[in-house]
Amino acid sequence: MISPRVRTGVLGLALLTALSSPATATAAAPAAPGSAAPPTVEELRLDEAAPQEILRRSGFDTVAPAFARALDRARSYAEARRVVEREGSALWRRAVDRVQGRGPAGGDLSRDDDRPLYWARLGMTRELRGWEPRFGLDAERRARLVDTLEQTSRGQTAIRYPHGKGLKRVLVTGFDPFTLDRDIRISNPSGAVALALDGTVIETASGPARVETAVFPVRWRDFTDGTVERALRPHLPEVDLFTTVSQGRVGRIDVERTNGAWRGGFGDNENTGRPEIVPVSDPASQPQWTSTTLPYAAIVAAETGRFPVYDNTAVTEIPAGGTEPVERPDGPTPGSTARAGGGGDYLSNEIAYRATLLRDRLGLHGTLPGGHVHTPVLEFGAGNTTEVTDPQFVRNRLDIVAQMRAIVAVAVSASERARG
Repeated sequence: MISPRVRTGVLGLALLTALSSPATATAAAPAAPGSAAPPTVEELRLDEAAPQEILRRSGFDTVAPAFARALDRARSYAEARRVVEREGSALWRRAVDRVQGRGPAGGDLSRDDDRPLYWARLGMTRELRGWEPRFGLDAERRARLVDTLEQTSRGQTAIRYPHGKGLKRVLVTGFDPFTLDRDIRISNPSGAVALALDGTVIETASGPARVETAVFPVRWRDFTDGTVERALRPHLPEVDLFTTVSQGRVGRIDVERTNGAWRGGFGDNENTGRPEIVPVSDPASQPQWTSTTLPYAAIVAAETGRFPVYDNTAVTEIPAGGTEPVERPDGPTPGSTARAGGGGDYLSNEIAYRATLLRDRLGLHGTLPGGHVHTPVLEFGAGNTTEVTDPQFVRNRLDIVAQMRAIVAVAVSASERARG
């Protein structure tokens, strides 16, 4: 999820084209206050053939209709809220269970696939926006219900660590698929990582580590509204390590050394965006740069899988006293203004910036290892331009997930040795 605007060679021609191509989905006009809301840009993509096939071949095509029936049985706002909380949480559990091999597969789509969760959630939010209950629902309360559905179905409200000593606590985050107007079939390996690792115990050289995960939207507005800080703030003080994860370059993994306080402004999953400084609380104390505290040297040196792993130190800055952006391979210079972190200036850089800034504002910089890891781009097999899956696509995703699991194990062990 690296910006092509400032890092034109990073993702290759295909992803560069994807992020600079014109939008193809257009949302309906806003509804009058208090009435049902129109579908969003994301929700309108649901009617295309690929999302419908993904839902059908995973058994998740029943999720939105069942949710609509449950909503219709609600006779008050309080009942509706309970339905939303229950069904949103159930969707997250169902997605995690499917990826981790529990319960029926629901179809022939491989279990490791993150896409059924994404498209099923959009089906639910579209039903919720269009729902017109007998008791009436104003725009503010409808928005609260949608927000609750987003949080619960992304695992953000399900992060729980067991009590007791001897078990390290790790927090990992992933993202939804993105660049869908270029290729509606796209999967995001970081989302697959989150589903595969949630609630699991990884054996490390320093003992077992319990992993909890959550997934975030590829939408600027959610980040502006503080979704990252809201989800992570209760948990950073209790974990031993965290890493945000997103999809980055073709054929490689990057541990991003530096994160920048700048948005590139190109389109998100709602085809919106504008270049601006990352909006955070207390902007007067906002730094231009934050840095990883993950044990990047140990991660790069370890044998974790088939993709090469790099310590990425590059940034783009406006030097102190300058006016034009300059690429710096070895990190920012004193007094410079951020224009891209190691992970570019898209939402992957922003989640890394927000999470590490939150770490620092909580006074955990010197004690909590945390930062961002970019996975390889998840590619389809050669020649596949129409099918929603293929053997190489599945193998690539499984290999990325396995390597990220190994990277977490290395990071935990190296951090424990450093604490020594």
